[in-house]
Amino acid sequence: MGAYASLTSKGQLTIPKDVRDALSLKTGDMIAWTVVDGYLVGTPRNLDFADLAGFLGDPPGGPASLEEIDAAVRDAVGRHVAGDKSRDGQEGGA
Repeated sequence: MGAYASLTSKGQLTIPKDVRDALSLKTGDMIAWTVVDGYLVGTPRNLDFADLAGFLGDPPGGPASLEEIDAAVRDAVGRHVAGDKSRDGQEGGA
């Protein structure tokens, strides 16, 4: 599904009705906005975490085991605590 929306002079967007209906959005629902590879991605906050499974597609190199995830988290926390630069060059980033 795709749709277009125009940005107003006040910086507002109206989400098209078919998109709102498909996502069960209603007045007052929150949307988290993120920029990913130059694309604006809006994620409704009215979804359960499980609804987002597979949202980013398959991970490169296949799924990670719990041990690999734990090791990556330990590494990132260790770099942050030590104030080391992360792999992307940002200080203390994870």
